[in-house]
Amino acid sequence: MSRIGKKTVAVPAGVKVAIKDRVVNVEGPKGKLSFTHRPEVKVAFSDADKAVSCTIDASDADNRMAGALWGTTRAIINNMVKGVTTGYEESMEVVGVGWTAAVAGKKLKLVVGYANPIELDIPAGVTVAVDKQIVKVSGPDKQLVGQFASSMRQVRKPEPYNGKGIKYVGETIKRKQGKQTGAA
Repeated sequence: MSRIGKKTVAVPAGVKVAIKDRVVNVEGPKGKLSFTHRPEVKVAFSDADKAVSCTIDASDADNRMAGALWGTTRAIINNMVKGVTTGYEESMEVVGVGWTAAVAGKKLKLVVGYANPIELDIPAGVTVAVDKQIVKVSGPDKQLVGQFASSMRQVRKPEPYNGKGIKYVGETIKRKQGKQTGAA
């Protein structure tokens, strides 16, 4: 039995939830999200309780895959409700002399020590704001925000000797000493 899946997802005021067939649509002040859940899981919305509940058949109680999907479905719906009410944000830091980030239309332009600037397409539903060396990635979809921040970090991972690279704000980079020269 899934401990996470048993819990209901409370729906705050101002958020609309619609379930049709296997598609869950959540709409709120920050945007609109939809998710198609697996057939092993049953999702229901109660207007009286203002909550979404996920269940599985009693015959699937011993099935590990159904239990995993049960908890995952509930967690995704909870993230959708939180995303359309408060949203998600990742802050990235570009560290390096002369290294910059700029938003150019629907692309993020990164100048990070390569011969040519790297341009990343900003996905729909994600907003990117640049303030000097800090890049703020925000949006209602947790997976999309995290994926874009991760792909941005993959362009130039922080290196351990000088600490140059693109890193999450608050991330600590283990530093190495480097070569020793001179008298022994």
